[in-house]
Amino acid sequence: MANIKGIILDVDGVIVGEKIEFNSPYPHPDVIQTLKSLREKGIIISLCTAKPHYSIQKIITDAGLNNLHITNGGGVIIDPIHKVVLKKHVINKEDSIKIIEVYLKNNVYTEFYTVDDYFIQSNQASTITKIHMHILQRDPKIVASLIDEARKQEIVKIMPIAKDESDKQRLIQIFKPLENMATLSWGIHPIALPHLFAIITEKDISKKQAAMEIASEYSITPQELLGIGDSASDWQFIQSCGYAGAMGNSSNELKEKVLSKGDHGYIGKSVDKNGVIDIFKHFSV
Repeated sequence: MANIKGIILDVDGVIVGEKIEFNSPYPHPDVIQTLKSLREKGIIISLCTAKPHYSIQKIITDAGLNNLHITNGGGVIIDPIHKVVLKKHVINKEDSIKIIEVYLKNNVYTEFYTVDDYFIQSNQASTITKIHMHILQRDPKIVASLIDEARKQEIVKIMPIAKDESDKQRLIQIFKPLENMATLSWGIHPIALPHLFAIITEKDISKKQAAMEIASEYSITPQELLGIGDSASDWQFIQSCGYAGAMGNSSNELKEKVLSKGDHGYIGKSVDKNGVIDIFKHFSV
């Protein structure tokens, strides 16, 4: 029987899928009930997402996940139920302005995030804005100038959005001269494809780093953690966990890496078949 005391759980593509009203924008009721039962057993369940806390608040409340969660790609570690912010990693003001400026000049749809809000520039409002509103379950604050607004805010995440895989490579190249300022990672959401989300956080801040901070906070060793994700970038935090799970809808790259953990790795069914429950059962959590 696996000795699992904590679970680091990606959200989109793992417990939230693309079937509207089935598992989007919220998980299926069976998944919520399973999470609730595990938490009641004393297992720490930390949702791990590039989303802000308010976009996962209903999941946290319905499942009674009264512990710390990883939001904004590791930029904020928060327990919304107890209103505790353990860490808020604010990007340097001048660096954040420079990053936003460069992406806007390259005609890249760009959002930035504080702990409690997100902002877009009025002349960029488009179809992706509406898609992201469904994903985040909150309207953005629309401003005339993103740069002017950035001067007033404490920014924890900048999110340029690529149109597709090819455009993603362009956004990566744009970031190259900015690598000393911040950290770039990537996220996806099933209903937003082919769009891909760049996640820019303070230098050296990531989901992996946040997962280790949460483990330390609850006196859990990395070997006692189960990490579950669906994209290759999720290996960033899953690799450090003693146990690993991937969804049936995961990328082949992630599946291969998860299985490299031998008996401590498992592939469940797809998110649209509530595959996360398979993973919990496999490890007898």
